[in-house]
Amino acid sequence: MYSKYKEGEIDRIYLCKTVYLAAVTLLIWTMVSNDFNPTFRHPLYCIRKGLYNKIKVYSKELTGKLLDFGCGAKPYESLFNHVETYTGVDYNSDGHTHQNESIDFFYDGKTLPFETHQFNSLFSSEVFEHVFNLETILPELNRVLKPGGKMLITCPFAWEEHEIPVDYARYTQFALRDLLEKNGFKIIITDKNGHALSTIHQMLMVYLHDDWLNRVYVVSRFKLFKKIVRQILVPFLNLLFICTEPIWPKNQRLYLNTIVLAEKIGDSL
Repeated sequence: MYSKYKEGEIDRIYLCKTVYLAAVTLLIWTMVSNDFNPTFRHPLYCIRKGLYNKIKVYSKELTGKLLDFGCGAKPYESLFNHVETYTGVDYNSDGHTHQNESIDFFYDGKTLPFETHQFNSLFSSEVFEHVFNLETILPELNRVLKPGGKMLITCPFAWEEHEIPVDYARYTQFALRDLLEKNGFKIIITDKNGHALSTIHQMLMVYLHDDWLNRVYVVSRFKLFKKIVRQILVPFLNLLFICTEPIWPKNQRLYLNTIVLAEKIGDSL
């Protein structure tokens, strides 16, 4: 059959297309910070890789004009590149510095600086535990969301104190359901990140990386020891967990994060 391409050109074209697709895939993958989409080398691999995967699954449920409540550095913004607009709002607190974060708006802890029914969807990841007056903020989230709008929330369940002193609560799925239903939302999906074994493993990695390597008698003073723990021991234990996880029975009464997808069905009372 006649072809307008000379011999060898087709192979080069296929090679160029393959390289291009690989480059695009790599670009999309790296758009989310390695701290929030980590490899097995990261000490927070279990919690953050699992959370990234859950958010990626449910991100397509959010459309139109999106509000990221408690956005910080907007680490998951690239997962919502299908929405019309992506707006981030946050609160200046003592436990978290917002230096070098692309926050669009700040609010006063009580009232969001937006019109009623301004957004089609709302996303909030690992924020609710830092809101002391959550019962008074939920009506505000309801107010700025259009009727029928969807809200995707993630909250830690089993996790250490963080962003001290503004770490106020841990919410079970039942507490979140009760709070949201009282404020005009219907729960569509409740999901969990992790299980008992992954939670225990993740807490062990945090202990080894953040605490133990600084407290081992004598050897903790040597930088080489800390480097071995961080760059060899932690990745090795994460790989070992990844390889053996499928053979262990799963118990999801203990887990790392709660994920909730909800829909606004009415105004908050």
